[in-house]
Amino acid sequence: MIEFPQLLHTVLDTPDVRGLAEFYRQLLGLQYRRGDEPPPQGADDDVDWLVLTDAHGNRQLAFQQEEYLKRTTWPRPDVPMQMHLDLTVPDRQALEDQHARAMALGAELLFDRTDDPDEPLYVYADPAGHPFCIFRGLKQSQDSAFGQWPVHRQTGPMEFTAKIQRYLGVQPVEVLDQYEKATRAAHLTCRRCGAFVAAEHQMLHNNWHAAHDG
Repeated sequence: MIEFPQLLHTVLDTPDVRGLAEFYRQLLGLQYRRGDEPPPQGADDDVDWLVLTDAHGNRQLAFQQEEYLKRTTWPRPDVPMQMHLDLTVPDRQALEDQHARAMALGAELLFDRTDDPDEPLYVYADPAGHPFCIFRGLKQSQDSAFGQWPVHRQTGPMEFTAKIQRYLGVQPVEVLDQYEKATRAAHLTCRRCGAFVAAEHQMLHNNWHAAHDG
């Protein structure tokens, strides 16, 4: 039997450990690991590591102190996402409700793709600058005891690039116009904008960045 390491939790760097933990605790309805709860009012709270769990005590997110943290500039390529959290909701009304909650908690809106009829989506930065998405997840059937699982649609490079171009206020160019004829088996992720680019179109996509990113 092959054994694999198990994912314990996702760790986020932040200059304000308690502040970011509180943001996600309220956003996701999580709770502190026993012993990590806030101290009594007025007491020092100089923690450099906190863990959030679900209602059953399973670890979900952890936060560690980092004095200097450069915020992502996504969708501009200067400082890429590197990683982000995908959060799903069941319908458009829930999406708008959670959007309002995220903004009230201090999130910064980076990208609005709610005009997409198939997968409306918001991209935010949390108070420490980490990006995360909230979107109405598509569902597909799975042959498992878990039933229906939300699936993040793999947006094609031509579609994704065109949307980013519109968001940045530049004119779309006809790169990847043969995408539908190309194989969908081999795609690469652009490190600059996060688009899924067919391998045979990687040079065209890079040339677009060279012409527009400066």
